[in-house]
Formats: sequence, structure tokens, C-alpha cells
Amino acid sequence: MTIPARAAAVVGALGIALTLSACGAAPTGSSTTADGKNIATAATAADVGGMDALVAAAKKEGVLNAIAIPRDWANYGALIDGFSAKYGIKVNVENPDGSSQDEINAVKTRKGQDRAPDVLDLGASFAQAAAAQGLTAPYKVGAFDRIPETQRDAQGRWFNDYGGYVSIGCDAKRVKACPQTFADLLKPEYKGQVALNGNPTKSGSAFGGVYAAALANGGSFDDIQPGIDFFGKLKKNGNYNPVESTPATVEKGETPISIDWDYLNSGYAEQFKAKGIDWKVAVPSDGVYAQYYAQAINKDAPHPAAARLWQEYLYSAEGQNLWLKGHARPVLMPAMEADGSIDKAAAAALPAVEGTPKFPTEQQTAKAKETLAQGWAAAVSG
Repeated sequence: MTIPARAAAVVGALGIALTLSACGAAPTGSSTTADGKNIATAATAADVGGMDALVAAAKKEGVLNAIAIPRDWANYGALIDGFSAKYGIKVNVENPDGSSQDEINAVKTRKGQDRAPDVLDLGASFAQAAAAQGLTAPYKVGAFDRIPETQRDAQGRWFNDYGGYVSIGCDAKRVKACPQTFADLLKPEYKGQVALNGNPTKSGSAFGGVYAAALANGGSFDDIQPGIDFFGKLKKNGNYNPVESTPATVEKGETPISIDWDYLNSGYAEQFKAKGIDWKVAVPSDGVYAQYYAQAINKDAPHPAAARLWQEYLYSAEGQNLWLKGHARPVLMPAMEADGSIDKAAAAALPAVEGTPKFPTEQQTAKAKETLAQGWAAAVSG
């Protein structure tokens, strides 16, 4: 997740998102319920005595440590405020612009410290990698069985939360004719204008951009190399802009064309309108690629009850609809459409995309990440 790895953070008037202190000792929060159940190993709310017991234990801890979730990313500000207001738990957000790799690094380097992250919101490939490394705790939220099997780990070590499609955002006042496809991006009139929102070896969203480019250029989930080659061509013809796109770089005119998730580009279109920027959004028909981010709980979370309660909140109808209002597609959207709990107005406002999205397997994403690590720098350097 990332602009430059994630998005620019905007701290709201309520001041809920706070930066963690620079030092930390061993966790001080209680890891047991009133009747002695170990919350740190709880795989469901029932394991701690039910939701009431989980809420009580989380309130006793009083704090949730999150990382790399900017308030203006997929409506996270409303989710943070909603959770805090509902349960009276302070949400600390460290490094809101951090990448998925930054999150994993924090879990590893802060093990045993009270400033370690409790929860993670990772690009799908990074979530799978974290689980494989034994960094995340098995936990199944109440709605776990409603999450499609292809979008969750069978043990609950990660489960997808929200997602969208790779899209092309364009400043229509600076660009005469906005590109609609990946093929368009190679046109000479886009010299120095095409940017990603991060480094694809570290950023889940930029990784998605390269995967989409691969699909647009004869690649597949098993072969991301054509996507790397595509950006190599963009670099060679002078169209690739190495500046990592953010709302700030767009406003300055540094990155007038930005490859990013459709929910972020759609949100920016609203944000920029008041600033006189006409931001257009297109889902490229030659590289239709959808991906979700995934939630996970740090196995060594200093606030294990708050971590689990946060997940329950995110996968409630309230939490899922708040992501939807941020132009993202919540993972429970099909189930909520079926039971009538979906916010219909927010759903209708999403960009229309034809077809049912397909997702790479863990093995395919692992292979793609390895290929990127070996070839990305060489493709876009010089």
C-alpha cells in the first residue's frame, strides 16, 4: 500500500490518528480475559468468551497500534473515527505513508515492544508472505465464512478486506487527451508524464500496476515479465516518470498521469475538484486487473484484544460500507448485496467494469515478486 507508498495522511479534527512514540518497552496491556482466557492465541471471538468479553478486554487495553493507513486512503479516516467512537479505544497510526514492506519490517524489528503494530493492512502478496513467515496470528472474524474462499487464508492468518481495479488517473487540464489504455501510455505526447504511486517491489498498489501492464501486453498471472518490459519501454521512450505519485505531486503538476487503484483515483477526482483540477479516471480495457488488500493480526500484537476487535469492526456491515463510501469494493460486497445491507448509493457510484475479477494464487504472486525483485531496477534505471 503506498503513496509514495500509501497516500498523504491528513489528520482529522478529532485527532484520533496519533504517531507512536520513538521508544518502546515490553507490552503492558492485558492478554487475558476476566476469566483467564488467553487472548493472544484466540482464533475466534468465541475463544475469549464471545463478543462482549472481547469488547471488555479491548477497552481495558484502550489502545490499538496501526501502521500505514492514511486517513484519506479508502476512507480510513472514517473507519478510525468510527471504531474509536464506538469502543472508546485510541487508534495510534504510525508512518501513514509507509509501504507493505515497512509494515512487515516493523513487525520483525519491534517484537516484544509496546509500539509494535497490532494490525496490518497489506498488499495481497505481502500478506501471504507475512503468513508464510509466521508473523501473523490465525483469527477468524464472525463474517469469515462469508468471505470468498479464494480471498482468505484457510487458517485466518490473512483475509482480504477491500480492493479495486488498476486505473489511469489524468489531469485533463494539463494533458490534452487523457490515455484510456496501457497502449496509449506509449504515445509520444505523454513524455515524462506517466508515474506509479510507489516502487512495485515494496508497494502493493504499484505491484498491481505492473501486473496489469503484463496482462495488457501478452503476460499472465504466471508471467509478469511483459509488465516489467512495458515500463522499460516507457522509460526508454521518455514517458516514464520516476517520481512516486501522490496528491501533492499531482497538484504541483509533477505527475499528471498516475497509475493507481480506481478507488484512490476516484477519491482524488472529488478532492481535486475544489482545487480546480479536472482529474479523469479510466480503467484500462487492455489490462483489467483487480486486487484486494488484506488484513492480518500481528502474532505478537501488544494489544491482542483490540487487534481482534478492530477486525470484527472492519468486517461488520458498518465497516464494509465505510470502505465502500471511499470508492473501494469491500470483500463482503456480494454477500451484502444479497442480504440488503449494502449502501446502494455508494455502490452505484463505483466505476463500471465488465467481467468478474480473477486473482493470482499465492504461488503466482510469489513468483511475480521474485521476478520484479530481479528485474525492476534494471528496467527503469538509467
